[in-house]
Amino acid sequence: MRLEPARVEVDELVLRPFVAEDEAAVAVAMGDPDVLRWTAGNAVIRTPAEKRASKWLESRIDGWARGNAVFAVADAATDQVLGSVTLRDVNRVPDQAVVGYWVSPAARGRGVAARALDATARWAFTPTAQGGLGLHRLSLDHALVNEASCRVATRAGFLLEGTMRDYFVELDGGRHDSHLHARLASDRP
Repeated sequence: MRLEPARVEVDELVLRPFVAEDEAAVAVAMGDPDVLRWTAGNAVIRTPAEKRASKWLESRIDGWARGNAVFAVADAATDQVLGSVTLRDVNRVPDQAVVGYWVSPAARGRGVAARALDATARWAFTPTAQGGLGLHRLSLDHALVNEASCRVATRAGFLLEGTMRDYFVELDGGRHDSHLHARLASDRP
């Protein structure tokens, strides 16, 4: 199911589709051990460092055409990419999607991730007639040892629903329990 690319503004941030010109900013993020470990994916991690950004971008630039809402989180004044929020598996289960996110090291500590995640959720819950996706439930997970991700999810209104044992698998085969969080359209913001 193709999604219509969207643009969402919140505070000094803009959420917009990724473009090829974002490669340099994505390369900086893909150089961060935490972004690589928690969100880049094994295909990107296995790619030589100098090609990771293009590898990561190749499936994100056309993500909207494949049914994923892939937002670059950018500074509204400079259009510099600060992070990413993605809704994947949109409507694989009716009225639901799965969320993933990351923020570049230089943008951390300013609430960028939580504000972008909240804005994405609000947009996703907006009825389709008003430009949103009309979804009811968004879920996300993170390894328990990734405590920063837990703080972001909680600040953005994603309630903790439980622990998934040995869910997150590292490239070396190591496993971590993961928290499952979710936010419903009916939840109070």
